[in-house]
Amino acid sequence: MSGTTITQPVTSTAAPADAGARSRSLTPSRAARELGLKRSEFELAVHLGCVRTVPDDGGGGTRRVARAEIDRVRATDGSADALRERVRTVGTKEGAALMGVTTGRFTRLARLGLVVPVRFYLNRYRAVVWLYLADELRQFAAKEENVPLLSGRIPEGLRDQLDEGLDLRPRNWRGRHRGFLLRRTEDSWAQAAIVASLLDPVQVAEVVRDPYERAHLNRFRPEQAARTAPDSPAAQVVARIMTAGDSDEIGWLRADLAQAVAHAREFRPAPRPALTTPPPVPPAPTQPTVVENPRPSGKTPRSHSLFRWLRRRNP
Repeated sequence: MSGTTITQPVTSTAAPADAGARSRSLTPSRAARELGLKRSEFELAVHLGCVRTVPDDGGGGTRRVARAEIDRVRATDGSADALRERVRTVGTKEGAALMGVTTGRFTRLARLGLVVPVRFYLNRYRAVVWLYLADELRQFAAKEENVPLLSGRIPEGLRDQLDEGLDLRPRNWRGRHRGFLLRRTEDSWAQAAIVASLLDPVQVAEVVRDPYERAHLNRFRPEQAARTAPDSPAAQVVARIMTAGDSDEIGWLRADLAQAVAHAREFRPAPRPALTTPPPVPPAPTQPTVVENPRPSGKTPRSHSLFRWLRRRNP
């Protein structure tokens, strides 16, 4: 809209309403303290759906926790210790102790995908340390159908897969991490970006051929699961874990990405530069036609008339 902008005086009714809405919700760090959790425990509680978050009304991009949600969690779990136990993670050694097996057997069960990691980190030697939910491990060990897997020889077919180098821990983690991220957003482009983040950029470019759509996906690309310095050896290890490598996994992720982008495109097309119409080009000036030695049209030259007169007098 062109013209002079008229500034209206701001009334005092909107600000208290916004302030009241924000006062009824808490920042993640404040909510973690209210629930007696460490920040990492709180983030995992949000991922698992134990604590629900809401968008920030102030438009800051971060999510907040409603005061009513804090009250609900307290009433459900009864104490901070109960919630902390629900989100407690353990490594291989402690996980094996919980299930009553050796660390070697626990690792084989994890490689077969029978127990699924919930997060990972790199130690100082850049080795991947997988973490599992203690509560899930206890439930796995308590099921009667899993007893043969906890003692005795592992079935031959599973042993053959292990001998061939099968390791489903990265793939299962990617699937779980994808579910965590998708539950935290309802934006269609953000959901498509989550799928794209698990594919190699070359795969993404083959599926999403429009460069403006790819740039829009990059705006919503989630952060790496483990914080590392960019382009460092540790970052390369994390990138390998976060990128699909099996052909079948790549295939269904590509199909999912194509479907997600098509849905996002219908909901809200990706922004692109405005098309400006170039100014009309004026026609080139016409040059007047120059005629050498012009003669008056319809008139006979004087010299020709005199010549014909002399010929009539002297036949």
